[in-house]
Amino acid sequence: MGPCADGTCEIEVAVGDEVTVPAAYGLGPIEVMAITGGSVEMAAPLTGSGYSVAGCSGGGGVSSDGGGGVGLTCDVGTVATINDTMSLEVVETLDSTAVLRIEPAA
Repeated sequence: MGPCADGTCEIEVAVGDEVTVPAAYGLGPIEVMAITGGSVEMAAPLTGSGYSVAGCSGGGGVSSDGGGGVGLTCDVGTVATINDTMSLEVVETLDSTAVLRIEPAA
């Protein structure tokens, strides 16, 4: 299930890691694709019928686990709202890891 399965967590991730979030957020596992400088590139399959993102760049279609999904790139300190239900913040980036904070959107 993972530490984010209940919808609230602060987790250190590396490239290739997948973070499972509740189905209510409209996303499948969020995969960390790249960590460069002060930003994190992620991709996730869509589980809902629509998709919206505010605060991070991205949204376009990507292939994730062989299916359709979305990609987004978030900078340190930026809080993104995804599908109006989930808040995602890149707390910090280190050499090869990043810290993500995930919680229900306010």
